[in-house]
Amino acid sequence: MVKLGCFGGQCVVGESSSSSKGRSHGGNIKYGFSLVKGKADHAMEDYHVAKFVRIEEHELGLFAIYDGHMGEEVPSYLQKHLFANIIEEEEFWVDTRRAITKAYEKTDQKILSNSSNLGRGGSTAVTAVLVNGQRLWVANVGDSRAVLSRGGQAIQMTIDHEPNTERSSIEDRGGFVSNMPGDVARVNGQLAVSRAFGDKSLKSHLRSDPDILDMHIDVNCEVLILASDGLWKVMSNQEAVDLARGFKDPQKAAKQLTAEALKRDSKDDISCVVVKFR
Repeated sequence: MVKLGCFGGQCVVGESSSSSKGRSHGGNIKYGFSLVKGKADHAMEDYHVAKFVRIEEHELGLFAIYDGHMGEEVPSYLQKHLFANIIEEEEFWVDTRRAITKAYEKTDQKILSNSSNLGRGGSTAVTAVLVNGQRLWVANVGDSRAVLSRGGQAIQMTIDHEPNTERSSIEDRGGFVSNMPGDVARVNGQLAVSRAFGDKSLKSHLRSDPDILDMHIDVNCEVLILASDGLWKVMSNQEAVDLARGFKDPQKAAKQLTAEALKRDSKDDISCVVVKFR
């Protein structure tokens, strides 16, 4: 079994803010992260992973943002278990896409079967696995997003899973999408994403299978940003990339991104991981 546990320079557990950085064992790839609690009257519900690990002759960069809702238990569980589940899939090294899909599904089933301890809340997820600094696998459920800067141009690596864009899937499962004036679209009038981990009471109307994209990291790839919607609600992909590219230190870039989101009056928890490839 691969013991990965709790990742990152710090684990965020109800703190108002957290920030740290690290680098690959070769030192050529660096990362930094910044998490800031939003203005809502509840504990911090954003969790992250940022870590390089060695497994046999391979080096894996593991980066993630988990944006919880109705409690911190599900994103905390994902922080501890999702990457371990992905890597432990026997197909991981030969069919990475299938391994990620299976691990997402199995992890969600574990969360649902353990709802007596983890509660009835849920979480988005955006995960990035960097294999030997060369191959990048990005997956997501919900509206946490990954954006890559390639030659200065922002490339969205994920799909925002929103109720209006996946209305037919929700309705086919017996659910409905509400569009109340002054509010975002919601599944059954409750949840503002159409895919998530957990959410036992809504699960029959939700999906938890990820969209997955892979890319070869070449000399034109500069920066990868993973962030919760607390950032993306107030900042475009290109604005985020332009800001991050202006810093050599990815931790400073991450802190500036969260600071800018606060300046633009983002009220949600704000979390981001910045990976600098060179």
